Amino acid sequence: MQDLKAKERGTHTSRVPRPSLVRRTGRALTPLLWLGPSLVLITVVVLWPVIEMIRTSLQEITSSGVTVGYRGGGNYTDLFGEDDLIPVVLRTLLWVGGIVIVTMTLSLALGQLLNARFPGRRVVRWAVIVPWAASVLMTALIWKWMLDNYSGLVNRVLLDLHVIDKPVNWLAHPTEAMLWMMWVAVFVSLPFTSFVILAGLQTIPSDVYEAARVDGAGPLRTYFGITLPLLRPAVLIASIINVINVFNSFPIIWAMTGGGPGHKTDTTTTYMYKLAFYDQNVGESGAMAVVNFVLILVMVLLYLRAARWREEIR
Repeated sequence: MQDLKAKERGTHTSRVPRPSLVRRTGRALTPLLWLGPSLVLITVVVLWPVIEMIRTSLQEITSSGVTVGYRGGGNYTDLFGEDDLIPVVLRTLLWVGGIVIVTMTLSLALGQLLNARFPGRRVVRWAVIVPWAASVLMTALIWKWMLDNYSGLVNRVLLDLHVIDKPVNWLAHPTEAMLWMMWVAVFVSLPFTSFVILAGLQTIPSDVYEAARVDGAGPLRTYFGITLPLLRPAVLIASIINVINVFNSFPIIWAMTGGGPGHKTDTTTTYMYKLAFYDQNVGESGAMAVVNFVLILVMVLLYLRAARWREEIR
């Protein structure tokens, strides 16, 4: 009997006391101390502007910023009734697709060059950074001056080479203006993308290339069989950032053509600006901002699906 009581007392004393409700709550909330600043930053910088953008698109707002009342879907009805909307959206998709494809293609070649060993490689790397470090607006203005139909460098060179017979006002014609602005956008985007590719190239182990050489793989087979597959994460990151940046590109178009003549060289970003400040229609401009936001999300999701991004996470 005494042994049984002793066992029971031993059992009671060996039990670990359960933590109180306050302690359990404190442990559960501890991660918020670390995540709190990031959550606040995301809320203020990302979520709140998106909510305000959607709210603005549903309001009737005067040109002075005074909210008159609730319009519901009226701003979207007016926006989709604009004759220039479809051409602007199609031009934007062409703008983004053309610039990103050309930028990625050139960056793959330039990244290989920067990764190679040659005298003065460090100087060349610094030189490549210059267009990225410089102001985008300043770069666009320099190219605009270079394309001037009388004193611009481009016309002078082409006249001296007898490529053209008389000076051409490149930015006055929508097709030529779009091509030149796309080139400027590629020129600005190239440094960042090339250095992302360079960083990806430097993470590839040299042992892989040595094994390929032992197996008798040539340069083309090595590049397409080893280099490109291992560069997929870098290409994915560079492409997504380029899509977002190019889609929202404003300074290049505004500085070089202002979206003109008319709306012939507008993208959704400059068209949205004109709706707000030229047409004095802030609500419709807010609706255009929402459409722009949705278009970016759709393009990024389609690209991620095409690139099979989940395979990179595994």
